[in-house]
Amino acid sequence: MTSPTPPAEPAYSDRTYRSAPGIAGGALLLALALWLGVDAVVQGSGNAPWLSLAVLLWVVPLIVAFSFRPVVLASADRMLVRNPFRTITLPWASVADVRAGYSSEVFDQSGAKYQLWSIPVSLRRRKQAARRRARDAAVGGQPQASVPADVADRARMAPTDQSIRDLRDLAEENAAREGAQGPVSIRWAYEIIAPAAAGAVLFVVLLIIG
Repeated sequence: MTSPTPPAEPAYSDRTYRSAPGIAGGALLLALALWLGVDAVVQGSGNAPWLSLAVLLWVVPLIVAFSFRPVVLASADRMLVRNPFRTITLPWASVADVRAGYSSEVFDQSGAKYQLWSIPVSLRRRKQAARRRARDAAVGGQPQASVPADVADRARMAPTDQSIRDLRDLAEENAAREGAQGPVSIRWAYEIIAPAAAGAVLFVVLLIIG
């Protein structure tokens, strides 16, 4: 007699948090840097082309680091925070709190703080949300019967605060999972640091010998 098959664990898909304005700004800066740099390489004379190449090697990784690289990935077991120069993996059991003041931050159980670069705080959007809540309260607005109260409450929050609340809820709900145990791990982004440092050193050397 075969034993009954245990019910399958529900599937979880990763939640991704990125800054669309940051990516758009990075794309514009990258296009401008490449345009000016390539033009200087092609049209420049003397050591100008080499200086331009050094600047590109220095600046392009930094633009990528601060615009395209930042992301927060949240799964059933852990939270992955990719910042400009390092990647932090926090199993949910290691997360003590997630909060947003003037910046978005996650704290581990030891008290260490990690900034969430991909979830920037907009004070303007937060003020707009506060005015909307005050206006709804003044007119006695109540959510429709078909809309759950927590959903209506989230709709009145600024986007950053919605994301922080989602992450905090995930930490509380999943901290007891077997796969959510373990220490915090940190990996430095040498693929960003190395070329940027090499470009900066090359630029200084070219200035000295030029």
